[in-house]
Order: sequence, then structure tokens, then C-alpha cells
Amino acid sequence: MKITVVGYKKEGRLSQGVANDEDTELIHFLRNKDLPVVPTIWNDETVDWGSFDVAVIKSPWDYHNHLTEFWSWLDRLEKLGVKVLNPAEIIKWNSDKHYLKDIAQKGLPVIPSGYIEKGGRFDTVFFDHFNTDKLVIKPCVSAGAQNTMTISKSNVTERLEEVNNLLKEQDFIVQPFVEEIKNGEWSFLFFNGNYSHCVLKTPKQGDFRVQHYHGGSISYLTPDPLHIEQAGAYLTSLPQATLYARVDGILINDSFQLMELELIEPYLFLNGDQRVLENYYQALIALIS
Repeated sequence: MKITVVGYKKEGRLSQGVANDEDTELIHFLRNKDLPVVPTIWNDETVDWGSFDVAVIKSPWDYHNHLTEFWSWLDRLEKLGVKVLNPAEIIKWNSDKHYLKDIAQKGLPVIPSGYIEKGGRFDTVFFDHFNTDKLVIKPCVSAGAQNTMTISKSNVTERLEEVNNLLKEQDFIVQPFVEEIKNGEWSFLFFNGNYSHCVLKTPKQGDFRVQHYHGGSISYLTPDPLHIEQAGAYLTSLPQATLYARVDGILINDSFQLMELELIEPYLFLNGDQRVLENYYQALIALIS
């Protein structure tokens, strides 16, 4: 069985502040387990995709800037009979933040969300709808906090033109700014539905973005078992098993609420931890055997 671990053409911005090359360490670990693993770039036209039995979608971190091409590539893999992990159907669903509405409709706790479709205009009614003075808006198809911003009642006039210009290009999601984000965003990692590990990502002073390349910091803490259970509940709504899932959210009144369910290309915080890498390996073997 021939396996490829799929990444992207690297850009320094997305790897800034990361002490290790997660893809490389994962590939080395899998090869040491005698798995025939080959690294590839998802939009490399020289790759013979039909030569692979399994394509692990690991880090196509620029997919959101080439969504149509990315979806077509997933379709091509399926037509070639390549097993895609995570499954292509789930990746497509997860690529647009409208998926949060689907999860909320299943009764699971999600940060309240509204949507403005492409070509629409921002409406200050969102402040009243969410009973807040501050909103977060971001593209429905994005990664790494690209074009993510906050708007408050005090600066909405100044930001309106910028927001409406962005709306000419794509759909946006609108959410209330949740003060608890200042305490950090929890990321729970699950492999084949089984809990592996977690981190707490905390934004730098004066910011709300938790990504390391925006100055966020990372802590490795032991979570409350209740919160692990709450995070794992979001995976039960999926139609297929996933090799990996990162469940991102915050604690409000000591209860986990979802911000993002990352099923396409999340950083997994493997950090060379042999126990964590073994968890990934066992999940992969279970899904390809």
C-alpha cells in the first residue's frame, strides 16, 4: 500500500514561530513503522496521484485561496480510487463556515453565528441580534485568521467600507465577540474519534487571534475530563470516521462551546511526542486496514 501525506508549497508566514516541522516528523515516524509514505504538494501537476492507495490530507494550508481547484483535485482523487483521509465529502463540508449552522441545528453548543452572503452589505442589526457592542467577522472560507476582524459600535462607521468591499468577493460569518477568548482557546485533538491530547492557545495582549504567527502562545495542560467529553460530542454528528479532528472552542461558565471544528488541515501539535504520534499511527492503520 502506497501512502502520500499531502501538504502545500510552503510560505514562511504560516510556519513562523513553529519550533518543529510537523509534517516531516510525522513522515519519519510513519516510515519507521514501515509504512511507505511519500510527501506531496496537493497542486503539484507532476504528481501521479493514481499511483497512491491513500492520500492523507495533512497541511494544504493555501486551499482557501484556491477552493474550486482544491475541490476538483479531491474529486480527481476519488475518481482514481484513492482513499482520502479525511474523507473528501467531510473536507468539502468543513471548508465553508456555514457548517457551524448544521452543527448548531443538531443541538450542540456553538458560538452564535449569522451570515452575510457575497454581494450583501453589513447591517448594524447584528449588534442588537447578539446583544453585544462588539462583533467578529470573518470569511466563510478562510484559514489562519485571514481577513478576520472585530467591529464595535464605536468604530463601525470607519470599518463599514472595508467590510462591504470584502463582501463583494465572498460570504462572511458574523459572531459576537466573546470575552472568554482572552482566557484562551482550547484545542482538543482526536484521532479516529479517540481523544489524544490538547493545548490551550492564548492571544497576545490586546489581540484576539490565537494563532502563533499572530503572537499567540501555546500551553500544554491537562484538561477536565468533562471538557474532553463535551469536545468529543461534536464528532458524533459526522457521517464518516475521520483520521484527525481538532475541536477548537472556549469555556463559558465551565462548559465547552465550539468555535471551529477543524477537519481539513489543522496543525496537530504533535511536537515529536512519541505517544501522540503513536495515537495517530494507530488511527491511520485502523482506517486503511
